[in-house]
Amino acid sequence: MAASNPKHPKPVPNPSKEAPKTTSNKQKGKGNNNKSAPVLNHVEPWSAPSWENDTPWNWASLTDPSSSRIPPVFTKDGSYFFSLVGPSVKIYSTATGVVVSTLTAPAPTGENAQSDILTSAILNPHNAFQLLTGSLDGRVMIWDFINATLLQTIDVGQPIHYICGHEQFKGSIFVAASLSRKKAAGTDKNAVVMQISLKSSDHTSQSREITSIGKTRFPSGLAISSNGVWLVAAAGHTIYVAKTSSLSAGFTKYVSPERLRCLAFHPSEEYFATGDDKGVIRLWYCLNDNLAVDAHGVEKRTQTRLLHWHAHAVSSLSFTPNGAYLLSGGEESVLVIWQLHTGKKEFVPRLGAPISTVSVLSSRNGNGEEEYLLGLADATYTFIGATTLKVTRNYSRIKIDPAQSQNWTSTSKSSSAPIAIQPLSSTLVLPSSHPSSLQMYSPFGSTLLGELEISPSNRVSRRDDKPLTLARVESVVISSCGKWMATVDSREGDAGFHSDVYLKIWAWDKSQDNWILNTRIDRPHGTEKITDVSFSPVQDDGPSSQLVTTGRDGYIKVWRLWKRSVASGSTSPAISDSWTTFATLSFRSEIPSSVSWSSDASLFAVSVGAHIAVYDALSGSLCQTLTSPNSEKTSFVHFIGTEGRYLLAAYPKSLVMWDLINSSVVWHCVPPQPIDKVVPHQKDSSFAVFHSPTIVDEERRTTVSIFQALSSTPIAIRSLPFGLRNAVWASFNSGSGFSLVGITHSWRVVTFGDSRQTLKDEGRTATAMNIQNQPPKRTLFEDIFGVSAFASTSSDPLQAPSLLRKDSKSHEVFDTPAYLAPSLDDLFNPLIKSFLTLRPAEPSIADDADEEEDIVMEEEQDTNTSASRHASRVPNPGEMDAFTKLFRARCMTGSPPLVVNVNSKLNGIHPKEINGAPRALETPLSRSKRLPTHAVGRDVLPATIPTPPSPLLNGKKRKKASS
Repeated sequence: MAASNPKHPKPVPNPSKEAPKTTSNKQKGKGNNNKSAPVLNHVEPWSAPSWENDTPWNWASLTDPSSSRIPPVFTKDGSYFFSLVGPSVKIYSTATGVVVSTLTAPAPTGENAQSDILTSAILNPHNAFQLLTGSLDGRVMIWDFINATLLQTIDVGQPIHYICGHEQFKGSIFVAASLSRKKAAGTDKNAVVMQISLKSSDHTSQSREITSIGKTRFPSGLAISSNGVWLVAAAGHTIYVAKTSSLSAGFTKYVSPERLRCLAFHPSEEYFATGDDKGVIRLWYCLNDNLAVDAHGVEKRTQTRLLHWHAHAVSSLSFTPNGAYLLSGGEESVLVIWQLHTGKKEFVPRLGAPISTVSVLSSRNGNGEEEYLLGLADATYTFIGATTLKVTRNYSRIKIDPAQSQNWTSTSKSSSAPIAIQPLSSTLVLPSSHPSSLQMYSPFGSTLLGELEISPSNRVSRRDDKPLTLARVESVVISSCGKWMATVDSREGDAGFHSDVYLKIWAWDKSQDNWILNTRIDRPHGTEKITDVSFSPVQDDGPSSQLVTTGRDGYIKVWRLWKRSVASGSTSPAISDSWTTFATLSFRSEIPSSVSWSSDASLFAVSVGAHIAVYDALSGSLCQTLTSPNSEKTSFVHFIGTEGRYLLAAYPKSLVMWDLINSSVVWHCVPPQPIDKVVPHQKDSSFAVFHSPTIVDEERRTTVSIFQALSSTPIAIRSLPFGLRNAVWASFNSGSGFSLVGITHSWRVVTFGDSRQTLKDEGRTATAMNIQNQPPKRTLFEDIFGVSAFASTSSDPLQAPSLLRKDSKSHEVFDTPAYLAPSLDDLFNPLIKSFLTLRPAEPSIADDADEEEDIVMEEEQDTNTSASRHASRVPNPGEMDAFTKLFRARCMTGSPPLVVNVNSKLNGIHPKEINGAPRALETPLSRSKRLPTHAVGRDVLPATIPTPPSPLLNGKKRKKASS
């Protein structure tokens, strides 16, 4: 290696010897500046302590491996639904979207240990509290999802793709399985439909009885009719129909002109619907008793009805429970509601991502209104009201790129994965499901905070088979103070449009916890792409804030924050912040590729071809140049440590550590594997080198070397079971070791490092479900008239508060050694008081006010029922005033009742009443204002004090006392 300085060139010493002293060439003439320094050809040998016996790094995934393409299954009461993701079943709450529990299948053993992915699930037709799942390892598992336990495992011996069942077939289900274990991934062209018994053989997990119904092509659906008479399988271009009463006769085949993608049975009638690759929905009317008995195994055609709107393949179909509507969804991100009687259709457009699954939450087991549950390709669940056809709620964590999760063609040739950390809110900024947007995710709360559209674009699907050319966010960086964010989005040009590149700088809004666009710079480096973006590491947003960008046009641009005053008469703020160009630099017509700042923000280094140019941040002048003698282009450049003295140059196959004070090489080494990325430690002088991933057993594996600034020997070797697209320092972790967050090649967001990852993740493990404290469902009366004001004080049993203080930490006193602790006599009383709380005071029930003396209560013989069983709420003072005024206005303003003198006393009739004569409604106020004739001489309550009404007690009658 050689180092050169325009003003002070110095020879580069051999790192194994002491650097020789040289005479300074200061003020010797400009010709000496071009002298080449001695070339260092010595490379220190690689001496890693344990390259092959590396230590796995602790890591945790924040996202699911992919979005589920299996329709969710609702519980019988609709309170929860099951989502199959990889080898796990996630149980979601329908009301809140929280994952309450996760059922994970035990790892399989044997030759198919890698194929434990769950492919289908149904509720047990004979036990609504059991879930049946099938997997690619050939196992049918019966789960008790209430207690989160696996009850039984049945090994079919073949990869299972679909299962279905019916209450008429007790103890057995139907499965569609591949013929070969080795081709379980979907490349197998043949399958078989079987009826298997859920009872296993003695001392084995094999099914006691397996009946083969018939062979099919690779299946795309399996369903049974609502009456249990017909079994239908969809595979390839063929529909296979069998009558359950004669399964031994095999299938009758019906031909479809296009490849089938999904299947759904009508809930009450004997016909079914299929969707194909061309977006055509067919209703098949071939289920009748007139099927040719001798035509089994022969492909036939039958009467069908076509429904066509989708431009691409239909992903999922579902009938409504009443059978009047058919729901369909696909890549267009539009839910189509077909009215089967008239053929009319309605649309719910712009759902944000392609639709993978469609399910229906019936009003019989839901919260009163029928809802549609859509599973989107970006791992989002969306509920849509059946009456309003509007989105009612969305449940999502980190959104996944549909092009990756669904194995579609990517919309861009770029494989960039922008990721950044917002230090003010400790949130992750990640690429969203649409390439032109970013999403904000809280790793500690496991919640998606929002989505930011960087480049406005129409969310439309592709035309025919040609992928759309969309704007894509290439990179994102956030300043150290967390107040500024810079994004680069670009759009590749085509025959009709030119390419666009935008540099956008966003300001953090503390009041709304969101980003606001501050400055947009169109084509900052012409039509060429931006190679790197970096903020200066300052902790304020003053004039010292700088931003450096490098582009393929060969220029290095420095942007500074400019605060300008606005005229006093203007309605704009007094100070307006914006970013403007401070300097435009270039170095020997080389293309810059990487930028790094020193910790004090006084210098920034740029890798330009085989050189590293070090610039002064204040003046923008070139301070120093470091040159590689092998003419190898520099991939990355990083300042190491907090002193700003050491500078690391990373090449595709080697590492060089420079000392900027001595302008010399500290060490130079060549690792045995190519270098992919370097991430420096933010608190000390160490750094992590990520090597190119290797393929081990068809899976990527990444090796990470940990170095110190002054040693060419790695202090540790770590490994990760995946490849990484990008990785950054996790500033929200306060540990002393390495803590990183990255995006894998499969677009999973992972955290990894030296410390154990303890981020919040509800429902990650199997947890028993609490079904006792579910909120009561709305009744039909409440849907019509609304919820009662006294609903909260209905006959719900009062829960006695626990006397145990759960948050007490007094038990920690026992961790102290006995010889250091006080005597037990001194600890007993305060210790017991810390564990227990005082019994809450029971609410005192006020005695009922005395009623008028002319009313007596007659007790009945049956005393089993009492008022204590039906506790009634005592009205608050003034609560009945509105009702009193209403009754005064409506019931006491009529004509006075007719009075007829009756000589004889009628049984059960007051002397002042006759049959047919209305009686004025009495209230406590009216009763106190007038004196009855038979109450003369008795005490009467004043008119200004109303008498509270006496509660009606069950089992007792009220009657007038005889005078």
